[in-house]
Amino acid sequence: MTHPPRSLCFIALLAAALSGCGKDEAAASNRGKDGANAPVIVTTTVLQPKSFADAIVAIGTARARDSITVTAKVSEIVQAVHFDSGDEVGKGAVLVTLSGQQQQAALASAEAAAKEAQQLYARQQELAQQQLIATSQLDTQRATRDQAQAQVNQMRAQLGDRSIRAPFGGVLGIRQVSPGALITPGTAIATLDDLSHMYVDFPVPEAALSQLAIGQQVFGRTAAYPDARLVGTVTTVEARVDPTTRSVTVRADFPNDERKLRPGMLVNIELQRAQRTALLLPEISVVQVGDRTFVYRVKPDGSVEQVDVQIGTRTDGQAEILKGIRAGDRIVVDGTGKLRPGAKISETAAAAAAAPAAKG
Repeated sequence: MTHPPRSLCFIALLAAALSGCGKDEAAASNRGKDGANAPVIVTTTVLQPKSFADAIVAIGTARARDSITVTAKVSEIVQAVHFDSGDEVGKGAVLVTLSGQQQQAALASAEAAAKEAQQLYARQQELAQQQLIATSQLDTQRATRDQAQAQVNQMRAQLGDRSIRAPFGGVLGIRQVSPGALITPGTAIATLDDLSHMYVDFPVPEAALSQLAIGQQVFGRTAAYPDARLVGTVTTVEARVDPTTRSVTVRADFPNDERKLRPGMLVNIELQRAQRTALLLPEISVVQVGDRTFVYRVKPDGSVEQVDVQIGTRTDGQAEILKGIRAGDRIVVDGTGKLRPGAKISETAAAAAAAPAAKG
């Protein structure tokens, strides 16, 4: 039996292998084309006007309604301290008593001189009525009496400066003095803050100035009490706009019965605006690439196109659309990361089931 040459067998096997590879590549190419043309599964929504009430967000600083650092008016030794750090005191409460022995002695001397001057004036007044002394002599004694009484008043005022009192009710800070210490004018004794109401000052852009009004409701949150939503009202809008920041300072009053606000705290402020009608989209439907902000709009043929939009306020997962699209446009919400301009889309089963229910 005659066998074909080995070279001929090799050539035949090679041709068969090449033929098989060609078929596989063609099949893979066909599968790739089918995959490229397959619609992308997404969810969409039809843009419609909705009622919308957003808020101006800012960071403010809490201040006590009344707040001072208690100091002395004179240089003197502390005789007694009548409070402890953190005490709550009423208006007029004596906080510190300073040594006033010299003033007390001077007051006693002035009161004695005033009493003597008054008695002498009374006797001369009787003599003047009997025309036994000249009227000018009575006038001189009257002036002496008045001068002595003025001296008494001055000594009493100086002695009063030795009792340092709370000018208003509030909470005292850490005590800074002790009995026996020498204090001078300006020496800090303690801070005093009226915490029953707190002011929060915060900046608002000048563009929102027309939306501010006295009595507007304000909500605040602090890092110390993140779950507590504090409620206040706008009491003052600054008369001037800051030329550097182009903002105006707004002051809100917060009742503080639970003492959740302290002077110096940072407060996250939400100032409620008036309700209005706006076009809203879920934030996940808005794509940001570099300086571009766009959405995918569905065309009548089932493909999508990129449309540049201008975004207004963002709140609670919603973005306000100012320009670019209009009511009635169908916009892709979920699945934007898989899309390219011209791509075909298909609604998810959940979205398709929800559509008839929404219509019904």
